[in-house]
Amino acid sequence: MKLKLLRKILWALAAVALIWLLLWADYRADQARKTQSAFRAAFELTDHQGITRTQEDFAGRWMLVFFGFANCPDVCPTTLAEVAAVMEGLGPDAGRIQPLFISIDPERDTPMTLADFVPRFEAGIIGLTGTPDQIDRTAKSFHIFYEKIEEAAAPEGYTMGHSSQLFLFDPEGGYVTAWPNGTQAEEILSDLRERISL
Repeated sequence: MKLKLLRKILWALAAVALIWLLLWADYRADQARKTQSAFRAAFELTDHQGITRTQEDFAGRWMLVFFGFANCPDVCPTTLAEVAAVMEGLGPDAGRIQPLFISIDPERDTPMTLADFVPRFEAGIIGLTGTPDQIDRTAKSFHIFYEKIEEAAAPEGYTMGHSSQLFLFDPEGGYVTAWPNGTQAEEILSDLRERISL
């Protein structure tokens, strides 16, 4: 008798716990959706021609945004090559998109350095840099991670670890989506075409 009662109590507790977990998961997903929809591009940085730029300069255009650094040995040039392939694949629609490369290495990535780096990809990419404080504020507003890592073999003895997704923002500067590192240009292009045609 007591064993039956104990089982019923345990089943009831398990059911309550399950319901609570489901409600908590729904709440977290809802909060994540609200955070994403409220996420807007925000920056004030210097482009690779020495001109101060903010997100307002690109109002009315979709923005493809990638954070990286010019001395990056693999992820950054690979991603920018994918961006270049996407821009070429867009054909006449390419004018509706502005690709941006935001440096997370202000110590080495001066406007002059970026002026040498970004044109190599021939995709109309605008390189942006700034003071360490400006880069830090921008990284926080985009919710990206970066850190300086000591590495004797790297230029000036360090490299950078950083988030490596490619962001898409709508013509009003609102977050739309992000593609993880390694996403092929064909997949990005297909997704992008659908979104900009809506």
